[in-house]
Amino acid sequence: MRKKNVLLGVAGSIASYKAAEIASRLSQAGFNVNVVMTSHATEFITPLTFQTLSRNPVTTGIFDEKESWHPGHIALADSADLLLVAPATANIIAKLAGGIADDALTSIALATRAPLLIAPAMNGKMWLHAATQENVARLKSRGAQFVGPEEGILACGYEGIGRLWEPSGILEEAIKILNAA
Repeated sequence: MRKKNVLLGVAGSIASYKAAEIASRLSQAGFNVNVVMTSHATEFITPLTFQTLSRNPVTTGIFDEKESWHPGHIALADSADLLLVAPATANIIAKLAGGIADDALTSIALATRAPLLIAPAMNGKMWLHAATQENVARLKSRGAQFVGPEEGILACGYEGIGRLWEPSGILEEAIKILNAA
């Protein structure tokens, strides 16, 4: 039986460091994990961290793949059993809702037919903004699933909703989706 493939999309948030635990735990659970980072995510955590934890190359740009004639982002999209975006910023959620494909992560999201699980992390005002809520509703109407965000102290110093769901909870939801497929 083949290992199921998880694409872990990491967007630019201080919560990006929690994605390292998610990658590690998915790998330990027997899943093949390929990490796709936005350029903003690389400002918070290095691709080398994810490469080590996933034991796979990390995609940070749409033109990273140079080994084959087949575009790397399409190969990743085709092989995915789940696209998990954790953390998902307001920017990434807006791009996903609008069908914008201007980087590796959003291009893969547009090309894959795998289930989409989104774990938001952002300032509470951004999460509660009408534009973000409309984008979430649009994504849900297309079948995307969300886990979180939760309430607590935010990196910006505010207290409220916007914290990334705990990695253990995200992992649990991801495994449910993978086992149902």
